[in-house]
Amino acid sequence: MKILKAAILRALAFIAVIIITIGSFVLISIIQEALFIPKDYLIWIFKSPYSGLIIIFETYLFGVFFYIFNKNWREAWRKGKIFKKYRKQVIAAFTAFNIVLLYTIVSAVTVVTNDQIIDYSFFSPQGREYSYNDIVKIKTGVYGKGRTSLFKHSKGDFFYIIELNDGRKIDLTQVGGVKNDEDERFVIEKLDRQLVNMDIPKETSMKYFEYTKKDLAKIYTDKIRNILENTR
Repeated sequence: MKILKAAILRALAFIAVIIITIGSFVLISIIQEALFIPKDYLIWIFKSPYSGLIIIFETYLFGVFFYIFNKNWREAWRKGKIFKKYRKQVIAAFTAFNIVLLYTIVSAVTVVTNDQIIDYSFFSPQGREYSYNDIVKIKTGVYGKGRTSLFKHSKGDFFYIIELNDGRKIDLTQVGGVKNDEDERFVIEKLDRQLVNMDIPKETSMKYFEYTKKDLAKIYTDKIRNILENTR
């Protein structure tokens, strides 16, 4: 009976960790929208690799999970001489680290509106504004290789990268949100037509396009094809 009870508690705790993890993503998105996203936005980007840093918070949650349900972990933590001796310093450093980490994640946002691009970052919380004329290059295509780390792309992922006049590169497919919940490929297609009509240089390739058909419906792969084939 005790074994069954312990197993049920562990299963419930594991489910709780998953729910909290999903909730963390939702909460961060809500904070980002409240702080950075104007009403006239078209699409906003949660920039990589900073978006991947949320995995650190997930690691904390799993650590808590093992601490609660693993007796050996609890005993090792309580007996830790270093933690006992430098408890205040460890807690202060841990708190400061997480504040900086959370700020880094939340501020990793780029917003595209009807007439400008606003790029936020750790050192530019007020945002740097660019006009469409500040876009010097477009690079778009489909990745042909699989994921090499948690912070990288997957095989068959569509990308649409704009390069600004100061060298900044932003992948519009790293979507945080789209106005009216429209699919991002529809928004990017409209934006692409406008940018190409402005004679912005565009590097595009149909190579690996077939990989997109594995996980996407035809309505979406057709949009990707339109974007890739749209040149002057």
